[in-house]
Amino acid sequence: MNDNDLLNDRRFVMVSSTASAVDPDGPTEFAYRESGGIIWGDYTGDTVVHGRFLGTRDADRIELTYVHLLKNGDRAGGQSTSRIETLPDGRLRLVEEFQFAGDDRVHVSVCSEVD
Repeated sequence: MNDNDLLNDRRFVMVSSTASAVDPDGPTEFAYRESGGIIWGDYTGDTVVHGRFLGTRDADRIELTYVHLLKNGDRAGGQSTSRIETLPDGRLRLVEEFQFAGDDRVHVSVCSEVD
């Protein structure tokens, strides 16, 4: 795999978040695409009806802008910075610090790659 496409066609599920409780039976799932360090994708599950993200990756650091529609009808968006970690079994984990637009609190989430 080309390092410029490290995250291409990988899927991740959220395992924890300081912004909300994560539903272990239906967590938010993220589908990543990457080409030449440009990242984009979508996500759904848990409280999210549909979400989209766009950003860049430089080595093990990801910077994204995101927006999503929640099941209650609210829209949310913001920015995040993630660190890519490799788990002992070779899967990837994303440790993300994110901020909703208009909110000065920084939240942390952890997502693990789906086999």
